[in-house]
Amino acid sequence: MNVMHFQCQKPYSSKHKRKRLNEDQVRLLEASFGYNKKLEPERKLQLAREVGIPPRQVAIWYQNKRARWKNQSLELDYNTLQVRLESALAEKRQFQKEVERLRVEVLALKQAQAQGHFSSSLSSCGDEAGSSSLHDDVNCSWVNGEVLQVEELYACLMGQDGAKYCG
Repeated sequence: MNVMHFQCQKPYSSKHKRKRLNEDQVRLLEASFGYNKKLEPERKLQLAREVGIPPRQVAIWYQNKRARWKNQSLELDYNTLQVRLESALAEKRQFQKEVERLRVEVLALKQAQAQGHFSSSLSSCGDEAGSSSLHDDVNCSWVNGEVLQVEELYACLMGQDGAKYCG
């Protein structure tokens, strides 16, 4: 083989050189693709006649368009999943902060109870002085007999607007 022979040849012969489709041709192919992503043989021949290109070129255009469409679809799905992941991670961080805040709060309440800062304490289940129920209507009682809902008790302990329930 002669090295000069390879250097003189054109990289693509004029036989393989394809001209680009004009706007009308692309518009027609796009409209057809929007209607049906798969190309039936009869439709391929009809499109080839309408567009004025060989049926093989129509088939190749459809194949390339499907590949681009699939890539765009995958990219959109990926972006959607990415947004959902970020949202879930942000929610997880919020929950972790809330759990830590509640742990600190429980620890502070346990310490306050151990030091005797509460003049009243929650009575145990079944005592005559008070009770706790885990039925439909959850109640807790103070030793003095006042019945408080769990939310009211929490508000009382936290010093929020529930102080009206605290004696």
